[in-house]
Amino acid sequence: MKQTQFNPEFFTFLQQAATPFHATAALAEMFQANGFQLLLETEKWITKPGKHYYCIRDNGTILAFRISPTATDETPWRMTAAHTDSPALQLKPLPQNNSNGYSQLGIEVYGGPLLSTWFDRDLSIAGRVAVLEKNDTISMRLLDFKRPLLIIPSLAIHLNRKANEELKINKQKHLYPIVALTGDGDISFQEILIQQLGKEHSQCLLEKIVGFDLFCYDTQPPALIGLNEEFIAAARLDNLASCFVGAKALLQDETSDNCLLLCSNHEEIGSATVAGAQGTFLRSALEKILPQSFHNNQFTHSSILLSMDNAHAVHPNFPDKHDPHHLPLLNGGPVIKHNANQRYATTCRSAAIYKTIAEEVSVTPQEFVMKNDMACGSTIGPIAATDLGVQTIDIGIPSLAMHSIRELTGTNDPYLLYKTIAHFYNRPSLPKVHG
Repeated sequence: MKQTQFNPEFFTFLQQAATPFHATAALAEMFQANGFQLLLETEKWITKPGKHYYCIRDNGTILAFRISPTATDETPWRMTAAHTDSPALQLKPLPQNNSNGYSQLGIEVYGGPLLSTWFDRDLSIAGRVAVLEKNDTISMRLLDFKRPLLIIPSLAIHLNRKANEELKINKQKHLYPIVALTGDGDISFQEILIQQLGKEHSQCLLEKIVGFDLFCYDTQPPALIGLNEEFIAAARLDNLASCFVGAKALLQDETSDNCLLLCSNHEEIGSATVAGAQGTFLRSALEKILPQSFHNNQFTHSSILLSMDNAHAVHPNFPDKHDPHHLPLLNGGPVIKHNANQRYATTCRSAAIYKTIAEEVSVTPQEFVMKNDMACGSTIGPIAATDLGVQTIDIGIPSLAMHSIRELTGTNDPYLLYKTIAHFYNRPSLPKVHG
């Protein structure tokens, strides 16, 4: 796949994937269009060599895999993992709030967003709705209003003279988005959702709405920016870039060994959920696929997992926040993430394998480590390494403004990561490591 085709398709995916549920649906559509067969967790799995499959859990997590045409119980697994969720503002179960002539919606803070970036943006609403239908069935329906509906106005500097010196945001008081003016013609939020369901799901036999997981999101589309269009600015680059990269690489026809991609929900809130990487999904799927080799450790000794999540590029205005000898640059290619306390799962063994693979496609990885006097974040890499016992490495595209409503990466960076992941899946055999 060429870069001229890659970025336009990536931008389309970003706009489809307003929430983890929409990201999962978009990925499922990609897999289905390329001949992947849907598997259900409630059924027994019968998989065959040379075939490819996918499975969804709780609408927000998807696992897809290809079985080698020559697969045996000893065939290694080449796995990648990413996450579908991003920091956001999630609507409360009873969101309606009227204040001083305005109709507003109550929100909770999901994950760790840079809250200041959510002010004065054209926001919409998307997510999933639990619908009781007239046939006594509860169905999960995706919704996306797509158009700007909400805004959280900043307080004018005239009313807060220290706003540029110390902005303090009270999560309970200051984050109510405005949706309308109050008046005699007000309708309930439930009615708003029912109207939108009618537009998006005209065949839905609606009895009533019994719940929802809805999020605010920025409607500004992705863009190439910079004098030479050398940057990508977009929402949810962390971590939809990795999801898209992994999916596109897995769609190759020439993959070797057994190849797998996991895109899980809830990484931004710790992964310890039914759909998170700390849940049972990956392990239970592998046990269904590999009832013999999974339990006799053949699987763990020969396989490897690449955990993909965005990395911090050096910020030109804040160089003191970075270790002076580990300064990843935008458009510098994939970043290997290290941490002595294994908050990232990288070891010299797993890094050596990835470096060898990357350099074979003319990509030289960058290296990142946090400053010693700053806390390090983590990824799903250590979770998978601990649970499965497979060699794991943490990698990702370099980025700025991570967890902002609008993040930044290099125009070349997602494609450079894709080149390495495609080769990881396609290489005739993985590099052998002795000792």
